[in-house]
Amino acid sequence: MATSHTFKGIVLAVTAATLWGVSGTYGQFLFEQRHINVEWLIAVRMLSAGVLFLLFSLLKKDNIWSIWRQKTDRLQLLIFSICGMLAVQYTYFAAVKHSNAATATVLQYLGPILIAVYLAFKYKRLPAPIEYLAIFLAVLGTFLLVTHGDPSTLAVSNTAMFLGIASALALAFYTLYPLQLLHRHHATLVIGWAMLLGGIVLSFFKAPWDIEGIWDSYTFSYIAFIIAFGTLIPFYAYLTAVKLIGAQKSSLLASAEPLSATIIAVLWLQVPFTTVDWIGSICIISTIFLLSMAKSSN
Repeated sequence: MATSHTFKGIVLAVTAATLWGVSGTYGQFLFEQRHINVEWLIAVRMLSAGVLFLLFSLLKKDNIWSIWRQKTDRLQLLIFSICGMLAVQYTYFAAVKHSNAATATVLQYLGPILIAVYLAFKYKRLPAPIEYLAIFLAVLGTFLLVTHGDPSTLAVSNTAMFLGIASALALAFYTLYPLQLLHRHHATLVIGWAMLLGGIVLSFFKAPWDIEGIWDSYTFSYIAFIIAFGTLIPFYAYLTAVKLIGAQKSSLLASAEPLSATIIAVLWLQVPFTTVDWIGSICIISTIFLLSMAKSSN
Protein backbone atom coordinates (compact mmCIF):
# COMPACT_ATOMS: atom_id res chain seq x y z
CA MET A 1 0.00 0.00 0.00
CA ALA A 2 2.82 2.37 0.92
CA THR A 3 4.59 1.53 -2.33
CA SER A 4 1.43 2.30 -4.27
CA HIS A 5 1.08 5.68 -2.52
CA THR A 6 4.75 6.47 -3.15
CA PHE A 7 4.45 5.66 -6.85
CA LYS A 8 1.27 7.73 -7.14
CA GLY A 9 2.91 10.65 -5.35
CA ILE A 10 5.96 10.53 -7.63
CA VAL A 11 3.78 10.46 -10.75
CA LEU A 12 1.67 13.38 -9.51
CA ALA A 13 4.69 15.53 -8.56
CA VAL A 14 6.45 14.97 -11.90
CA THR A 15 3.19 15.56 -13.78
CA ALA A 16 2.58 18.84 -11.96
CA ALA A 17 6.11 20.10 -12.59
CA THR A 18 6.01 19.10 -16.25
CA LEU A 19 2.66 20.85 -16.79
CA TRP A 20 4.03 24.02 -15.18
CA GLY A 21 6.99 23.90 -17.53
CA VAL A 22 4.76 23.38 -20.59
CA SER A 23 2.49 26.27 -19.58
CA GLY A 24 5.53 28.55 -19.52
CA THR A 25 6.36 27.72 -23.14
CA TYR A 26 2.72 28.22 -24.12
CA GLY A 27 2.87 31.62 -22.46
CA GLN A 28 5.98 32.46 -24.50
CA PHE A 29 4.11 31.49 -27.69
CA LEU A 30 1.16 33.73 -26.77
CA PHE A 31 3.40 36.70 -25.96
CA GLU A 32 5.62 36.43 -29.02
CA GLN A 33 3.31 35.17 -31.74
CA ARG A 34 -0.17 36.24 -30.63
CA HIS A 35 0.79 39.47 -28.82
CA ILE A 36 -1.25 38.64 -25.73
CA ASN A 37 -0.71 41.11 -22.89
CA VAL A 38 1.16 39.46 -20.00
CA GLU A 39 -0.81 41.29 -17.28
CA TRP A 40 -4.12 40.35 -18.94
CA LEU A 41 -3.14 36.67 -19.17
CA ILE A 42 -2.10 36.50 -15.52
CA ALA A 43 -5.25 38.30 -14.33
CA VAL A 44 -7.54 35.98 -16.30
CA ARG A 45 -5.55 32.93 -15.21
CA MET A 46 -5.70 33.84 -11.53
CA LEU A 47 -9.34 34.91 -11.52
CA SER A 48 -10.48 31.77 -13.34
CA ALA A 49 -8.37 29.41 -11.25
CA GLY A 50 -9.34 31.16 -8.01
CA VAL A 51 -13.06 30.84 -8.69
CA LEU A 52 -12.70 27.19 -9.72
CA PHE A 53 -10.63 26.32 -6.63
CA LEU A 54 -13.22 27.91 -4.36
CA LEU A 55 -16.04 26.07 -6.17
CA PHE A 56 -14.08 22.87 -5.63
CA SER A 57 -13.87 23.70 -1.91
CA LEU A 58 -17.64 24.26 -1.82
CA LEU A 59 -18.23 20.88 -3.46
CA LYS A 60 -16.17 19.33 -0.67
CA LYS A 61 -18.48 21.05 1.85
CA ASP A 62 -15.71 23.36 3.08
CA ASN A 63 -16.64 26.70 4.64
CA ILE A 64 -14.87 29.03 2.22
CA TRP A 65 -15.45 32.04 4.53
CA SER A 66 -13.68 30.52 7.55
CA ILE A 67 -10.34 32.01 6.52
CA TRP A 68 -11.77 35.52 6.97
CA ARG A 69 -12.85 35.11 10.61
CA GLN A 70 -9.56 35.88 12.34
CA LYS A 71 -7.70 39.17 11.81
CA THR A 72 -4.35 37.34 11.67
CA ASP A 73 -5.61 35.03 8.92
CA ARG A 74 -7.03 37.94 6.92
CA LEU A 75 -3.76 39.87 7.06
CA GLN A 76 -1.61 36.86 6.20
CA LEU A 77 -3.91 35.94 3.31
CA LEU A 78 -3.73 39.45 1.84
CA ILE A 79 0.07 39.56 2.12
CA PHE A 80 0.42 36.08 0.61
CA SER A 81 -2.01 36.92 -2.20
CA ILE A 82 -0.05 39.98 -3.36
CA CYS A 83 3.56 39.33 -2.34
CA GLY A 84 3.41 35.58 -2.89
CA MET A 85 0.82 34.29 -5.35
CA LEU A 86 0.57 37.37 -7.57
CA ALA A 87 4.27 38.21 -7.40
CA VAL A 88 5.49 34.72 -8.29
CA GLN A 89 3.18 34.44 -11.29
CA TYR A 90 3.70 37.97 -12.60
CA THR A 91 7.49 37.99 -12.33
CA TYR A 92 7.74 34.54 -13.93
CA PHE A 93 5.54 35.26 -16.96
CA ALA A 94 7.05 38.74 -17.34
CA ALA A 95 10.51 37.12 -17.37
CA VAL A 96 9.24 34.71 -20.04
CA LYS A 97 8.07 37.66 -22.11
CA HIS A 98 11.42 39.48 -21.85
CA SER A 99 13.57 36.36 -22.39
CA ASN A 100 12.12 32.89 -22.96
CA ALA A 101 10.45 30.11 -21.00
CA ALA A 102 13.66 28.13 -20.55
CA THR A 103 15.74 31.00 -19.11
CA ALA A 104 12.89 32.33 -16.95
CA THR A 105 12.13 28.92 -15.43
CA VAL A 106 15.76 28.10 -14.68
CA LEU A 107 16.33 31.50 -13.05
CA GLN A 108 13.21 31.01 -10.92
CA TYR A 109 14.75 27.84 -9.53
CA LEU A 110 17.34 29.91 -7.71
CA GLY A 111 14.51 30.09 -5.16
CA PRO A 112 15.63 27.02 -3.14
CA ILE A 113 19.08 28.62 -2.67
CA LEU A 114 17.45 31.78 -1.31
CA ILE A 115 15.37 29.64 1.05
CA ALA A 116 18.50 27.86 2.31
CA VAL A 117 20.30 31.17 2.92
CA TYR A 118 17.27 32.64 4.71
CA LEU A 119 16.91 29.61 6.99
CA ALA A 120 20.64 29.69 7.79
CA PHE A 121 20.28 33.31 8.99
CA LYS A 122 17.00 32.60 10.78
CA TYR A 123 18.40 29.70 12.79
CA LYS A 124 21.84 31.34 13.17
CA ARG A 125 23.79 28.47 11.68
CA LEU A 126 26.43 28.31 8.99
CA PRO A 127 25.49 26.46 5.80
CA ALA A 128 26.68 22.86 5.57
CA PRO A 129 29.50 22.14 3.07
CA ILE A 130 27.00 20.69 0.61
CA GLU A 131 24.96 23.91 0.87
CA TYR A 132 28.07 25.97 0.10
CA LEU A 133 28.51 23.83 -3.02
CA ALA A 134 24.88 24.41 -3.98
CA ILE A 135 25.27 28.19 -3.56
CA PHE A 136 28.44 28.17 -5.67
CA LEU A 137 26.75 26.17 -8.44
CA ALA A 138 23.72 28.49 -8.37
CA VAL A 139 25.92 31.57 -8.78
CA LEU A 140 28.01 29.86 -11.49
CA GLY A 141 24.91 28.65 -13.32
CA THR A 142 23.32 32.10 -13.25
CA PHE A 143 26.55 33.68 -14.50
CA LEU A 144 26.76 31.23 -17.42
CA LEU A 145 23.10 31.60 -18.27
CA VAL A 146 23.03 35.40 -18.37
CA THR A 147 26.48 35.99 -19.93
CA HIS A 148 27.16 32.83 -22.01
CA GLY A 149 30.45 32.75 -20.11
CA ASP A 150 31.56 36.21 -21.29
CA PRO A 151 31.40 38.69 -18.36
CA SER A 152 31.59 41.64 -20.77
CA THR A 153 28.20 40.85 -22.29
CA LEU A 154 24.72 39.91 -21.13
CA ALA A 155 22.94 37.11 -22.98
CA VAL A 156 19.62 38.33 -21.56
CA SER A 157 18.39 41.88 -21.02
CA ASN A 158 18.73 43.65 -17.69
CA THR A 159 14.93 43.55 -17.43
CA ALA A 160 14.82 39.78 -17.97
CA MET A 161 17.57 39.18 -15.42
CA PHE A 162 15.87 41.44 -12.85
CA LEU A 163 12.53 39.69 -13.37
CA GLY A 164 14.15 36.25 -13.19
CA ILE A 165 15.83 37.04 -9.86
CA ALA A 166 12.61 38.66 -8.62
CA SER A 167 10.78 35.48 -9.59
CA ALA A 168 13.21 33.44 -7.47
CA LEU A 169 12.65 35.80 -4.52
CA ALA A 170 8.90 35.56 -4.99
CA LEU A 171 9.11 31.75 -5.17
CA ALA A 172 11.04 31.69 -1.88
CA PHE A 173 8.48 33.96 -0.19
CA TYR A 174 5.60 31.95 -1.72
CA THR A 175 7.08 28.76 -0.26
CA LEU A 176 7.92 30.01 3.23
CA TYR A 177 5.27 32.57 4.15
CA PRO A 178 1.93 30.68 4.04
CA LEU A 179 2.95 27.79 6.33
CA GLN A 180 0.84 29.02 9.25
CA LEU A 181 -2.18 29.56 7.00
CA LEU A 182 -1.79 26.07 5.54
CA HIS A 183 -1.70 24.58 9.03
CA ARG A 184 -5.01 26.22 9.90
CA HIS A 185 -6.86 25.94 6.56
CA HIS A 186 -7.10 23.54 3.65
CA ALA A 187 -4.60 24.22 0.89
CA THR A 188 -7.25 24.52 -1.85
CA LEU A 189 -8.97 27.23 0.21
CA VAL A 190 -5.76 29.22 0.72
CA ILE A 191 -4.74 28.92 -2.93
CA GLY A 192 -8.23 29.69 -4.20
CA TRP A 193 -8.58 32.92 -2.23
CA ALA A 194 -4.97 33.95 -2.92
CA MET A 195 -5.45 33.52 -6.67
CA LEU A 196 -8.79 35.32 -6.66
CA LEU A 197 -7.47 38.26 -4.63
CA GLY A 198 -4.29 38.49 -6.68
CA GLY A 199 -6.32 38.46 -9.88
CA ILE A 200 -8.60 41.22 -8.58
CA VAL A 201 -5.60 43.42 -7.68
CA LEU A 202 -4.02 42.91 -11.11
CA SER A 203 -7.36 43.68 -12.79
CA PHE A 204 -7.01 47.30 -11.64
CA PHE A 205 -3.92 47.54 -13.86
CA LYS A 206 -5.21 45.45 -16.77
CA ALA A 207 -8.93 44.74 -16.88
CA PRO A 208 -9.90 41.21 -18.02
CA TRP A 209 -12.35 42.68 -20.55
CA ASP A 210 -9.60 44.83 -22.15
CA ILE A 211 -8.65 42.15 -24.67
CA GLU A 212 -5.71 42.51 -27.04
CA GLY A 213 -3.74 40.29 -29.40
CA ILE A 214 -4.43 37.92 -32.26
CA TRP A 215 -7.22 35.47 -31.48
CA ASP A 216 -7.52 32.12 -33.24
CA SER A 217 -7.92 28.49 -32.26
CA TYR A 218 -4.32 28.37 -30.93
CA THR A 219 -4.86 31.42 -28.72
CA PHE A 220 -8.07 30.03 -27.20
CA SER A 221 -6.67 26.52 -26.70
CA TYR A 222 -3.35 27.67 -25.17
CA ILE A 223 -5.05 30.06 -22.75
CA ALA A 224 -7.45 27.27 -21.75
CA PHE A 225 -4.45 24.96 -21.29
CA ILE A 226 -2.65 27.49 -19.05
CA ILE A 227 -5.75 27.86 -16.85
CA ALA A 228 -6.67 24.17 -16.62
CA PHE A 229 -3.42 22.25 -17.16
CA GLY A 230 -0.99 24.97 -16.09
CA THR A 231 -2.81 26.01 -12.93
CA LEU A 232 -5.71 23.90 -11.64
CA ILE A 233 -4.46 20.37 -12.31
CA PRO A 234 -0.78 20.85 -11.39
CA PHE A 235 -1.53 22.75 -8.17
CA TYR A 236 -3.95 20.04 -7.06
CA ALA A 237 -1.62 17.25 -8.22
CA TYR A 238 1.35 18.77 -6.42
CA LEU A 239 -0.55 19.25 -3.16
CA THR A 240 -1.73 15.63 -3.34
CA ALA A 241 1.86 14.53 -3.95
CA VAL A 242 3.02 16.46 -0.88
CA LYS A 243 0.39 14.63 1.16
CA LEU A 244 1.49 11.23 -0.19
CA ILE A 245 5.30 11.49 -0.27
CA GLY A 246 6.08 14.65 1.68
CA ALA A 247 7.26 18.14 0.78
CA GLN A 248 10.94 17.22 0.48
CA LYS A 249 10.53 14.54 -2.21
CA SER A 250 7.86 16.57 -4.00
CA SER A 251 10.05 19.68 -4.20
CA LEU A 252 12.94 17.57 -5.47
CA LEU A 253 10.77 16.09 -8.22
CA ALA A 254 9.64 19.62 -9.12
CA SER A 255 13.01 20.01 -10.85
CA ALA A 256 11.20 18.48 -13.83
CA GLU A 257 9.71 21.96 -14.41
CA PRO A 258 12.86 23.76 -15.65
CA LEU A 259 13.88 20.64 -17.57
CA SER A 260 10.52 20.38 -19.36
CA ALA A 261 10.37 24.12 -20.04
CA THR A 262 13.87 24.12 -21.49
CA ILE A 263 13.43 21.04 -23.66
CA ILE A 264 10.05 22.13 -25.06
CA ALA A 265 11.20 25.72 -25.66
CA VAL A 266 14.27 24.50 -27.56
CA LEU A 267 12.47 21.84 -29.62
CA TRP A 268 9.14 23.59 -30.26
CA LEU A 269 9.83 27.33 -30.15
CA GLN A 270 13.36 26.98 -31.52
CA VAL A 271 14.81 28.94 -28.60
CA PRO A 272 18.60 29.08 -29.13
CA PHE A 273 20.27 27.25 -26.26
CA THR A 274 24.04 26.86 -26.42
CA THR A 275 26.27 24.36 -24.65
CA VAL A 276 27.11 27.03 -22.08
CA ASP A 277 23.37 27.59 -21.46
CA TRP A 278 22.87 23.88 -20.86
CA ILE A 279 25.81 23.77 -18.44
CA GLY A 280 24.45 26.79 -16.56
CA SER A 281 20.98 25.23 -16.38
CA ILE A 282 22.37 21.94 -15.08
CA CYS A 283 24.35 23.83 -12.41
CA ILE A 284 21.19 25.55 -11.14
CA ILE A 285 18.97 22.48 -11.32
CA SER A 286 21.60 20.38 -9.51
CA THR A 287 21.32 22.69 -6.50
CA ILE A 288 17.83 21.32 -5.83
CA PHE A 289 19.24 17.80 -5.49
CA LEU A 290 22.12 19.01 -3.32
CA LEU A 291 19.81 20.94 -0.98
CA SER A 292 17.57 17.88 -0.70
CA MET A 293 20.60 15.78 0.29
CA ALA A 294 21.62 18.41 2.84
CA LYS A 295 18.13 18.37 4.36
CA SER A 296 18.15 14.56 4.52
CA SER A 297 21.47 14.52 6.39
CA ASN A 298 20.33 17.04 9.03
